[in-house]
Amino acid sequence: MQNSKIRDIKVHLVSRPITGGFADATRKVETVGFTVVRVITDDGTEGFGVTYHEVGGEATKLMIEKNIKPRLIGRDPFETEVIWNELVAYLRGVGRKGLMFCALSAIDIALWDLKGKILGMPLYKLFGGEQTKIPVYGSGGWTSYSDEELVEEMVGLVKTDGYTNIKFKVGVEGGRNTNRDLVRVRKVREAVGPKIGIMLDANNCWDAATGARFANQVKEYDIMFLEEPVFADDIPGLIKFKNSTDLPLATGEQEYTKYGARDLLVNGCADIVQLDGTRAGGFTEMLKIGALTQAFNVKFAPHAMENIHIHLVSAFGNAPFLERLKLFEGITADTYLDAPKPDHGFMTIPDLPGLGLKLNMDFIREHDEKL
Repeated sequence: MQNSKIRDIKVHLVSRPITGGFADATRKVETVGFTVVRVITDDGTEGFGVTYHEVGGEATKLMIEKNIKPRLIGRDPFETEVIWNELVAYLRGVGRKGLMFCALSAIDIALWDLKGKILGMPLYKLFGGEQTKIPVYGSGGWTSYSDEELVEEMVGLVKTDGYTNIKFKVGVEGGRNTNRDLVRVRKVREAVGPKIGIMLDANNCWDAATGARFANQVKEYDIMFLEEPVFADDIPGLIKFKNSTDLPLATGEQEYTKYGARDLLVNGCADIVQLDGTRAGGFTEMLKIGALTQAFNVKFAPHAMENIHIHLVSAFGNAPFLERLKLFEGITADTYLDAPKPDHGFMTIPDLPGLGLKLNMDFIREHDEKL
């Protein structure tokens, strides 16, 4: 095995503006994008990682360039555990969650991509996985849609894109009209039929009592789970919700690190844990988070970023599927060359080292946002 050292780190911001008033129960989406981090060794081998570039990508880029990069030049990319702990200790005073961890996550994913490329192995194999055909569900259906627009998109995910499981937003009118939500769920169920799995996402919009009442009413439509019915940091509210309904509860995309996952698990706050590796600490931390979910016998279903998380889902027997955000399909197709796409509800891991993905550097260089 070659003794590679990190020579350079480059950071790029790419995004697309969102027009048309896309909104969930609690916020309007104005842009989607990626912060792309490339870690290059002295022999020219390159690994990359990503995190989000919606709000604060500029700060993430500066933190990597000014604070993280100088500490990694000359380091061995295989030292992922040591590097992770050193960076957390160094940066903890400016953030134990949020943008600091987004920066760390992208760096860590890039290091793991490098390790796979140096060893000539896909990451799912390094993680101990075997399965290469991974279930994936289509996610969209904004609360800003009319009923007709919602039904049209969900039917399209099923009939055109071939998904057997779909997810859409509830919490219309800022979460103030659950009766309208019930009507919308009924219309989607009638349109897609009884065999399609339906998941719902409330995006933190309710208190526990309202969420539980809605959950108990909507169960008749055979719902797989309700996601984030209450504010993500409301641990007592999540507990109250869990004690008030048997509809499965999904949450965790706003959480960070194994400690955030631990708090959800020890308090019985989730049936499906959804931390996002591009925020929560990269693969180094997500492997531990996945192990925690196994210890508590709950599902592990990472949020979005399907081309990154596909390797984790392969390795964890309690990980049922990937999530593919319809809103991100355009920027995903622009950023990667020949990234896998869903085929009748499944994605296949590329038989390539590391992440198995190639960056579209022509697009990235042309659209890189300068600070």
